[in-house]
Amino acid sequence: MGNDKSSSKFLEQAKNFKDEQKKSIKKEYYIPPQKFESKTAKKDNQIFYVSKINKPAKFTKDGNILSTLIYRIGKDNATGLAAQLSYYFLLALFPTLIFVLTLIPLFQVNPDTITNMISENAPGDTAKLITGIIDDVMNNASGGLFSFGLIAALWSASNGMTALMNAFNVAYDVEDGRNAIILKIMSVFFTVIMVVVFGIAIALPIFGQQIGNLLFGPLGLESELRWIFSLIKVVLPIIVTFIVFITLYTLAPNIKIKLLSVVPGAAFTTIAWLGSSSLFGVYVNNFANYSKTYGSIGGIIVLMIWLFLTGLIIIIGAEINAVLHQKKMLKNGSPEEQTFNNLTENGDMTNASIE
Repeated sequence: MGNDKSSSKFLEQAKNFKDEQKKSIKKEYYIPPQKFESKTAKKDNQIFYVSKINKPAKFTKDGNILSTLIYRIGKDNATGLAAQLSYYFLLALFPTLIFVLTLIPLFQVNPDTITNMISENAPGDTAKLITGIIDDVMNNASGGLFSFGLIAALWSASNGMTALMNAFNVAYDVEDGRNAIILKIMSVFFTVIMVVVFGIAIALPIFGQQIGNLLFGPLGLESELRWIFSLIKVVLPIIVTFIVFITLYTLAPNIKIKLLSVVPGAAFTTIAWLGSSSLFGVYVNNFANYSKTYGSIGGIIVLMIWLFLTGLIIIIGAEINAVLHQKKMLKNGSPEEQTFNNLTENGDMTNASIE
């Protein structure tokens, strides 16, 4: 009987210890902000915190979502992160393009179809740059080029994905103690998924009619179902982009997130990215002539600006999700609000854990 009591007591102590460990881990999960000492806010409900580049970022307690979002964009140096992402995206783009192009002969696709699509949708200078690379690759395709393209594309693109995952962790104010090998595997996995999904999204609108003829031609229904593939050409890129961003926003950060909680950020990113890409293309084609200013590198300049906008929009989407997540999940408020309360109560900076 005594042994049963001692065993029960031991199990209870072990359970309590495990629960305390979980609570401790949860409290230390979020990184509290640091007060900016050399600048004082004018209002009682405002405070300056130190940004990622050691600049003041003004936080307003009990502010609306928009003011909180603007604060976080400045505090997390979203433009700097976007510039970093654009660099990695650029490094990943051309090896990936080389890899994809080496696959074209295997599927007996006419390269002119690809170049025509790029010429119709990309800004003029950028289209010339990319189509020139396509022509060069198609004229010099080889097995060695295929191998190099695969390795370089996965490595470069996975580095870009790692940078994206780091940006998401910055947005959520969480530490990332995951194993480096696991992170690299995750980065490669996300990269492959994105290439495959976006490849399908691009291929279906381009070859939708041929696919329809192949599937429904023997039944004599290709003309009746032609409208379906016209609809796919418009709707599919939106759906695929939305799904990709939901997947990234859910799995990439080092934090447990429910699928539905990332819908607002994914919806914003999808609409803003597709819309800004279209508007930027119109602007470059009709109002800006980068080739006159930058000469032969005008296409690269245009591409870099577009990649920067892409990175910035993705980060803002993550910040939207982070703001909504912290408002809902942290019972005592966001890390900024808890630190603000600690300062108000104690009169100095405390390193209290975030709950």
